[in-house]
Amino acid sequence: MPKISPSLCEEEVFHSVHEEYSTPLRNFLYYRFGDLEKARDFTQEAFIKLWDNCSKVIFDKVKSYLFTIGNRLFLDDVDHQKVVLKFQHRQGNSEQQIESNPEFLYRQEEFKAQLEAVVSDLPEKQRAVFLLSRIDKMKNKEIAETLDISIKTVEKHIASALRILRENLDELNDRKI
Repeated sequence: MPKISPSLCEEEVFHSVHEEYSTPLRNFLYYRFGDLEKARDFTQEAFIKLWDNCSKVIFDKVKSYLFTIGNRLFLDDVDHQKVVLKFQHRQGNSEQQIESNPEFLYRQEEFKAQLEAVVSDLPEKQRAVFLLSRIDKMKNKEIAETLDISIKTVEKHIASALRILRENLDELNDRKI
């Protein structure tokens, strides 16, 4: 008569598996991570996956299943940490390079001066509408109410100001103002 394996989906069986393998799995993950908290967290994660798949896992393969899941979790975490570090490194380098690049700083100041000159040359109403829209981030309706003009007039002033800026500032051709 064939031996019937206990079902992992029974709480008592699952509890006994947890008792038997949680410490060895945690130690295995601790040796891999070097971080006891992560080892504990990923041990619990492995047991959650075991519980979710209890009907699919053969009882005699429980230990191998748990350690395989634990190892996969470790490898996924390592891959994730690599991506995070690569992103941080890239962000840090690009920001530092841009901020410390003398040419960038010079061009930024030059552009700012050109922008201020063009904006100051706009007709008074147009300049006011443009600055309220872009600097103060007011909505067209708010600008219309503040200046006691129609919303259509606000839209026309903004469109005209943007056209003038684009014509006078070569570097703005590819940017959204």
